[in-house]
Amino acid sequence: MLLPRWFAEAILLLISILASTNAAFIGVNIGTDLTNMPSPSDIVTLLKSRQITHVRLYDANSHMLKAFANTSIEVMVGVTNEEILKIGRFPSAAALWVNKNVAAYIPSTNITAIAVGSEVLTATPHVAPILASALNNIHKALVASNLNFQVKVSSPMSMDIMPKPFPPSTSTFSPSWNTTVYQLLQFLKNTGSYFMLNAYPYYGYTTANGIFPLDYALFKQLSSVKQIVDPNTLLHYNSMFDAMVDAAYYSMEALNFSKIPVVVTETGWPSFGGSDEAAATVENAETFNNNLIKRVFNNSGPPSQPDMPINTYIYELYNEDKRSGPVSERNWGILFPNGTSVYPLSLSGGSESAALNGSLLFCVAKADADDDKLQDGLNWACGQGRANCAAIQPGQPCFLPNDIKSHASFAYNDYYQKMKSAGGTCDFDGTAITTTRDPSYRTCAYTGSANANANATGGNFTPALGPVSPLGGNANALIISIYHLSFLAPLALTLLLLQPDRLF
Repeated sequence: MLLPRWFAEAILLLISILASTNAAFIGVNIGTDLTNMPSPSDIVTLLKSRQITHVRLYDANSHMLKAFANTSIEVMVGVTNEEILKIGRFPSAAALWVNKNVAAYIPSTNITAIAVGSEVLTATPHVAPILASALNNIHKALVASNLNFQVKVSSPMSMDIMPKPFPPSTSTFSPSWNTTVYQLLQFLKNTGSYFMLNAYPYYGYTTANGIFPLDYALFKQLSSVKQIVDPNTLLHYNSMFDAMVDAAYYSMEALNFSKIPVVVTETGWPSFGGSDEAAATVENAETFNNNLIKRVFNNSGPPSQPDMPINTYIYELYNEDKRSGPVSERNWGILFPNGTSVYPLSLSGGSESAALNGSLLFCVAKADADDDKLQDGLNWACGQGRANCAAIQPGQPCFLPNDIKSHASFAYNDYYQKMKSAGGTCDFDGTAITTTRDPSYRTCAYTGSANANANATGGNFTPALGPVSPLGGNANALIISIYHLSFLAPLALTLLLLQPDRLF
């Protein structure tokens, strides 16, 4: 017995619904403006080793799409701004694009979204009048290929189309773009897609002339006297990121659209800048992205939409040395082209009680740990714990960044790797956490790293027990929620009961 097409489409729709209710995810953007671009196969191997499950490409590079075949990684492909005019004018061009860049790779490559252009309204305004037509033509081509349930279509927008994003409750889209934005929102509503937003607290902070504190942009807790509150709704905003996302929701509401999810297609923080870019530091970049990951993984939305998790793509995977403009433009990556980390970053968003797939566990300081407690832990590890702390001394490979969290992480890990077999744990009075992410960066190699070199430490020491959790080991293991396809059975049965005459 063959199932009719309507039933297959209903199953796909149910899968889509279940997926949309799953835990929020963190993805990465993959730019290509770098001199020594790794091969597609190397990129995929690296992504899999770091358990990165979602990526965004700025085009539909065939070599990259082939490399993603037979992986579980979800891929967002891009229609370039230069391609929009032709696709918007000619449905046949849209069909050709979809057949060549999407249909040809599915199901082997898990393409789940198409970003039509990037910041079209502000980057290429002459294309704006035809953007809605391009979106519709791409969607119709997906329908013709029976891919419209699997692949969503949208267009990433800049925060610049909302001239006054704070307070969020009064934010509106620029009147000059109302017609185009209205057409976009109507398309998203009709197709069940989402609003793609490029939201950069870095720029929100650096262009605000001191109005907002740096801690607010970095997701750090603010004192009671510095709380950011929307005067109209009295909602409290703990981060500029949340305020930016809420500004988009309120702007959509001003045009009478609601419940269109916001997906942040770009956000991040540069790790290095010019003399006039004081906020672009490796410390700030590490703080922002680690706190961003924790924020997204708490699975909640912004204050006005608490039940709408914020799926987010970090900008970006690699530093792009060929980009023009300010120094910071070339330093947004979380990795160097050789695959080493620019700074320690845990893309898992939390601790893990055991290594996944046999991966080695590293012990690092918690991002929100108290500095005084970290200092105590560092002193203990380098003293009684007998960790080799030579690499974090001035002039040595792991001295920079010169902050307590970075130094404590190195010392904690060195102790943990040597002493865990003798009962040593990764706790340090609640200031440490285990991760499968290798925290090595630049020339600083952590003990246990697969790429450890002369900077890594080793040797045999008399067993010593470090500070332990009352539960032993790490008491705050990350719990990952996974939905199962078995849930489809009762849902599919419901459909059959509602329409039994349509089965045959």
